[in-house]
Amino acid sequence: MPHVDSAAEAREVVNRLKYPPVGHRSMGGVGPHYGLRSANSAEAALNAANLTIVMLETPTAIANAEEIAAVPGVDVLLIGTNDLCAEMAIHGDFGNERVVDAYRTMVAAARKHGKFRGMAGVYNETIMPRYVEMGARFVLGGQDAAFMAAAAAQRTGFLRKLSPSSQ
Repeated sequence: MPHVDSAAEAREVVNRLKYPPVGHRSMGGVGPHYGLRSANSAEAALNAANLTIVMLETPTAIANAEEIAAVPGVDVLLIGTNDLCAEMAIHGDFGNERVVDAYRTMVAAARKHGKFRGMAGVYNETIMPRYVEMGARFVLGGQDAAFMAAAAAQRTGFLRKLSPSSQ
């Protein structure tokens, strides 16, 4: 869930995304997320299989990381680094010390409360290891459109090498 700035917002996310008795998510009938079978909300496995991720994308969220991490039902605290940088008016400066401090804060809060530590938006292979070394473990590795564009460019380069240039 993007832009979660407070423990109250995190509780609302859990309330909406987890099934009773943890939250109030409704049962939508038979579907692939129920193994194509009928299920009921009393099954603890439904909540166990539901990964609830809250995205910390503002300085306010980082300041409240400890309280957000303490919310039962939140599984992952994930910094949306691109949006955080935008909110800090340091667009794209993923190695900025303010971002490093935000990761320190988030990692400490998540560790204290037994939550996974997440990172998104940092796909630079020079900067990414820094946050992994600090403790980020739920790491978004890139975006599908960028992956597809890179593969298409690679294939185009290959095909151009095969094509005679004088025909």
